[in-house]
Amino acid sequence: MKIALYAHGGSKNHGCEALVRSIIKIIGEEHQYVVVSENVDEDKFYHLDTLADLKQATLPLPTGIGYLKYLIQMKLTHNEKLYYRSIYRDVFKIAKGCDIGLAIGGDNYCYKGYLERFSVMNEMFHKAGVPTVLFGCSIEPSMITDALLADLYSYKLITARESITYEALKKAGVENVVLYPDSAFRLPIVETVTLKDSIRRNTVGINVSPLIIEREGCNGMIMQNYEALIEHILSTSDMSVILIPHVVWTHNDDRKPLSLLFNKFKDTGRVYFQEDCNACELKSVVSHCRFIVAARTHASIAAYSTGVPTLVVGYSVKAHGIAKDLFGTDANYVISVESLLEPSGLTNAFIWLQEHEQDIKMYYKGILTEYISRTYDLKKCIY
Repeated sequence: MKIALYAHGGSKNHGCEALVRSIIKIIGEEHQYVVVSENVDEDKFYHLDTLADLKQATLPLPTGIGYLKYLIQMKLTHNEKLYYRSIYRDVFKIAKGCDIGLAIGGDNYCYKGYLERFSVMNEMFHKAGVPTVLFGCSIEPSMITDALLADLYSYKLITARESITYEALKKAGVENVVLYPDSAFRLPIVETVTLKDSIRRNTVGINVSPLIIEREGCNGMIMQNYEALIEHILSTSDMSVILIPHVVWTHNDDRKPLSLLFNKFKDTGRVYFQEDCNACELKSVVSHCRFIVAARTHASIAAYSTGVPTLVVGYSVKAHGIAKDLFGTDANYVISVESLLEPSGLTNAFIWLQEHEQDIKMYYKGILTEYISRTYDLKKCIY
């Protein structure tokens, strides 16, 4: 079977990379895969070309008469889809010959303007006669509109990765939806990163993203919270801290806020900076931590799936939904960005995690194997 994985943003977002790797692992390497990517060069850098045929999703706008026609149509209709139909015009050719297309962007439908973009890609596959599956999605209930529903109905199947999305889609009348955990719970660990013995098992992994800083309720409060947390860890315990970037795009780079934290605390000798590496290697780093405080969803999934007590600094349905499904509640496991209005907020949430460390580890032992085993059924979704 020839399977296209599309709506993939590029592997400098290691969550996107983790989805490609884990989906191929779950469905099976015996199939032929095409990854329709927003950035093929990134995927080659992290060696996804060893797993799949990589195809660039976008083309430049046409030139000459083609560009003039495009400008006239845009002026007359103001239809944003015209732009995406133009830059994604090669997707139709790529889709031809595929047996199925899996839209794997996860939270692509959570962001303003993304419906127009990815509904066009979905449209291209259907024009090529290829059925599509929206694979492992999260969708904010407040963003479910008639236009979104029209696109969702066109998928052969939708797999929601957490129950908040699943229940919201069901309530909105979407019948072609099933509930499975995120495929990245099955991402393999690759132990190539050399960690000092002092880092292993007595370290707090910390991940910060520019996205949560953009959503802070009070200017500068997110970084103040992370600084206070690190000060608390260093002053009240013998634990170290390792700063772990999970997205390294120029326009959305975790290393920028993490570097500020590192420079503030590097002279303590107990704060380390993890250099960029692929998703499987990052998961190995996460798995050796005693605790994780994560802003990125797939950094938290790397921690959950390896039994590391985790606090998520969340801003969307995906963080709350995944925690709710794992623990029965998101209370104490997710702290909303908007709630961090005092510098002590994150530290207080972390103290709860510390106090319940053993309970959480025991809970993982009872739930993780069964929870992760549900991902095996994702293979059925392509048939």
